[in-house]
Amino acid sequence: MAQKRNTLGRGLDALLSMDEIKTDGSSSINEIEISKISVNPNQPRREFNQEALEELASSISEIGIIQPITLRELSLDRYQIIAGERRFRASQLAGLKSIPAYIRKASDENVLEMALIENIQREDLNAIEVALAYQHLIEEYDLTQERLSERVGKKRATIANYVRLLKLPAPIQVALQHRQIDMGHARALLPLENPKLQIKLLKDIIKNNYSVRKVEEIVKDLNAGEELSSGKKKQNAQLPEEFNILKQHLSGFFNTKVQLTCSSKGKGKISIPFGNEEELERIIEIFDSLKK
Repeated sequence: MAQKRNTLGRGLDALLSMDEIKTDGSSSINEIEISKISVNPNQPRREFNQEALEELASSISEIGIIQPITLRELSLDRYQIIAGERRFRASQLAGLKSIPAYIRKASDENVLEMALIENIQREDLNAIEVALAYQHLIEEYDLTQERLSERVGKKRATIANYVRLLKLPAPIQVALQHRQIDMGHARALLPLENPKLQIKLLKDIIKNNYSVRKVEEIVKDLNAGEELSSGKKKQNAQLPEEFNILKQHLSGFFNTKVQLTCSSKGKGKISIPFGNEEELERIIEIFDSLKK
């Protein structure tokens, strides 16, 4: 398996020779009419920057296509893109009538795998596009995350982290797609169970340019009972004096930093944090002793 994963650093051509991806056919370059080529509807890349396409089209007009695209033959004189849709689109803008291409034989599953890996190696996909592509492969071809990790040369934990992003509310996924936040921010939001709170914190991340570490600290405080207000957690000093006395008393009783929040209407909650299983067992023992 290690040998297969090492091929990833050598690009798509090395990938196509892997035993896991069985693609028979000629590796010679063919000149294919653009009108006979269609895009892959399951292409993992969803967005193409128009300005970048125009720049590439200008370059193609000047010096032509440096790297051929990769196609598979659907039927006589009909082809589908495996890799190189950006070059294909730019060639259309440049007014080319044909484009150099490798012709490969590949199944639908292998086509998606190849397109996914080529884009990941070029870092062309945003995190949500990668997550959707992984999820599509898992569902469409009944793969486990472990099996998929073997096929695409990524650790299973990496695939799991991407797929988990799809559990986030749509506004967070959109922000990740538009690169308003990075994957670290998105992952830090996952432990929050309240979608509204996740979205509220997202706005604060963008507004205040929070680091991932800062977001992790805020989420930890929120899960410990703090409240989020205007991008900042409410300070316990705002609690009435009698509540602060109660909070201190409980903290001393449980020998941990008890969190206590209270609204203006008198509603609130008490949270008793613990750092590990031993601390949890100690707190449970205290509660058990109170029953005697």
